[in-house]
Amino acid sequence: MGFREDFLWGGATAANQCEGGYNEGGRGLANVDVVPIGKDRFPIIAGEMKMFEFDNEHFYPAKEAIDMYHNYKEDIKLFGEMGFKTYRCSIAWSRIFPNGDDETPNEEGLKFYEDLFKECHKYGIEPLVTITHFDCPMNLIKKYGAWRSRKMIEFYERLCTVIFNRYKGLVKYWLTFNEINMILHAPFMGAGICFEEGENKEQVKYQAAHHELVASAIATKIAHEVDPNNMVGCMLAAGDTYAYTCKPDDVFEAMTKNRENYFFIDVQSRGEYPAYATKEMERKGIKIDIEEGDLEILKKYTVDFISFSYYSSRCASADPEVNKLTQGNIFASLKNPHLSESEWGWQIDPLGLRITLNTLYDRYQKPLFIVENGLGAVDTPDENGYVEDDYRIEYLREHIKAMKDAVDIDGVDLLGYTTWGCIDLVSAGTGEMKKRYGFIYVDRDNDGNGTLKRSKKKSFDWYKKVIASNGEEL
Repeated sequence: MGFREDFLWGGATAANQCEGGYNEGGRGLANVDVVPIGKDRFPIIAGEMKMFEFDNEHFYPAKEAIDMYHNYKEDIKLFGEMGFKTYRCSIAWSRIFPNGDDETPNEEGLKFYEDLFKECHKYGIEPLVTITHFDCPMNLIKKYGAWRSRKMIEFYERLCTVIFNRYKGLVKYWLTFNEINMILHAPFMGAGICFEEGENKEQVKYQAAHHELVASAIATKIAHEVDPNNMVGCMLAAGDTYAYTCKPDDVFEAMTKNRENYFFIDVQSRGEYPAYATKEMERKGIKIDIEEGDLEILKKYTVDFISFSYYSSRCASADPEVNKLTQGNIFASLKNPHLSESEWGWQIDPLGLRITLNTLYDRYQKPLFIVENGLGAVDTPDENGYVEDDYRIEYLREHIKAMKDAVDIDGVDLLGYTTWGCIDLVSAGTGEMKKRYGFIYVDRDNDGNGTLKRSKKKSFDWYKKVIASNGEEL
């Protein structure tokens, strides 16, 4: 049987990790610009400082990234050569509305994305556009406190109205918020949120989440009104959490972790707050300010499909002696003794992708879309920039086999698959360039040195064959 004939093979990037041009074309400053490389990349998580400005002590990789702002035609041509059916990219909010609360959009920014989308169509590539991939204009953070403020819904609605109308006929597939559940784990990077001393952080995060959920529903409404052909999806950082043992306490702990992860998607897909989340907030003393009409909007305008990133499964125990956590993709997790891991300690679990696909499809019965999956690794190019990345091919091959089993054997309705970082870009987690994911090598190092020259890796031709055979030739 295999994948559907119109299966959307492709790759994914984010504006803040590849675009650069942070101060060109009328673009304003955003939270993602002022996050430096290094061990103190996320000090705001601990509430230690507010990263509002650049300093001379750090290197800020998003300023230039891989300069796709000036090189997108070359990059999209390479995507076309691979045979991409879709390219997942994101819009930099501050390129459209430099301050976020501007009354009128920046025409130069609008034109840039219009040209980029037209370039995609030139090669038969359908754009898959994330409206907000972590970025938030700095003016909205300083002036309103970012998503802690309900005013953000108004500004986001304005953004959506402009881009849905401007790109009608150019973009069909939209994602409202990238990894919306990340707001609980990296509030500044995920939603521009800073905390004041002594305030209830959980209260702030869940109130901000409510504002994003209402904004997402409003976006879905506008998208369908502007063009009934539009398909709007939600997006989460996924990966099932396993019980560390079959001890019932561990099983319950794993269930609790999974619920925490799926809470946002429960709202976006089912249209209402789940009972377990309502009870949890009651126990924590969290009281969300829900205005009249919010619940009706959430119920009426649910998403058309569910997209997600998958890099690894997770593991949980209720035993405090066992529960020595280790980091992986921001989410803390026990190490699973049955799995190998990447150079950055991310555990590799292809079967976990099939398990996650089944969990999501069983839970929501809506079409799914894998919009991030890949292996971050140190690539060593030869003098021509060629990389023998058999390790990446092996990783992707096994994950594609697992997703094919989910479709063929389990009957999961899967729209497409976009590998993360189809071209080398800045890592969101570390700010590094040496943590590479792409089929295309970019000559740039962690300190910003290099020619930015693009060159094909071995995986480039491998993925080209995968797409041409619709996943039959792996």
